[in-house]
Amino acid sequence: MSDAVLSQFKQAVEEKTEAVTDKKFKVGIIGTGWIAESHIESYLNQPDVEIVAAADIIPGKAKAKMERYGLTNVRCYESHQALIDNEELDGVSVCTYNRQHKDPTIYALERDIPVLLEKPFTVTLDEAVEICRAEKKSKAFVSVGFQPRFDENMKMIKKIVESGALGDIYYIQTGGGRRRGIPGSTFIEDKTGGIGALGDIGCYSLDMVLNAIGYPKPLTVTGYVSDFFGKNPKYNGEDAKRFSVDDFGAAFVRLEGDIILDFRISWAMHPDTPGDTLILGKEGALRIPSTDCWNGSVGGPMTLYHDICGEQAETVVPLVHTEGGLFDKKIRSFVDAARLGLPAPVPTSQILYNQAIIDGINKSAKLGREIEVEIPEI
Repeated sequence: MSDAVLSQFKQAVEEKTEAVTDKKFKVGIIGTGWIAESHIESYLNQPDVEIVAAADIIPGKAKAKMERYGLTNVRCYESHQALIDNEELDGVSVCTYNRQHKDPTIYALERDIPVLLEKPFTVTLDEAVEICRAEKKSKAFVSVGFQPRFDENMKMIKKIVESGALGDIYYIQTGGGRRRGIPGSTFIEDKTGGIGALGDIGCYSLDMVLNAIGYPKPLTVTGYVSDFFGKNPKYNGEDAKRFSVDDFGAAFVRLEGDIILDFRISWAMHPDTPGDTLILGKEGALRIPSTDCWNGSVGGPMTLYHDICGEQAETVVPLVHTEGGLFDKKIRSFVDAARLGLPAPVPTSQILYNQAIIDGINKSAKLGREIEVEIPEI
């Protein structure tokens, strides 16, 4: 594409942006728990955005959360239906617990309202498929809340892979986790969280590597999950009584393109990491230092292993500073996409495969054998 064409495109976007900035982007918050606070704070950092409504199924919770931020004019409801039916909205953030992601998202899509949906996408593959089908019928879109996508170091991983420096990818090891880091609240019960470490932090590490290699389709999964630490009062205190999700998961996944994905994630274990992320290619390999969460950046400088003139070499890829907060960038990307008619920043067409792997791990673990991943037609 010529510089002249690029210049015209940039000018058109700038003109369109200027045309809408005099009108506030009206957003509603559905679910006002802990993660909603990050959404609220980031929306408040956007001068062209106004939070007009909030909803939570617990009476008084939405009102109390809005008042905490001085948002006394925000109208509050006790259901997503009431909020959506009674407001003129340009977008909604769905910040409910995992098992409630599907219904408000589909309800908004049926009314052509763009949705920023917190991760994980859903609990099951079937729920993810329902959202994708509703999105296909809608004039609106869903963007899934993976803010690490906007980190410069995460972007560097994708750039390295796309540059060809690694050659054809054939094996990936990824995961991460905490020696002791089991959360509380709605995260640890099946009736609300649905999935544990797999959905809380596992989806992040999966997105990091799958996004870098172009999100190939998963074909088969051999999965394993456990809950030894979560159900043990020695490690989880009183919360052990209500713990009913996974605190550790692992899988061996075959992807399209003859790529193997070796995955493990943990909320609690005895070592401090299950290993760094490794992307192995026929021309080189990349080591990405592990973190306990993967919800931000990488764990340290990355290392590129390659040959130079027949000699083995290692190139350290220094950390790159990312200007501004990642959550602000996630929120801004959603607002811009909704205002300007742009594609979803983190599209469901990709995260559907992420969810298919998580769903496959749980199904395989229950069956005790490898399973084929079957993704229905959208």
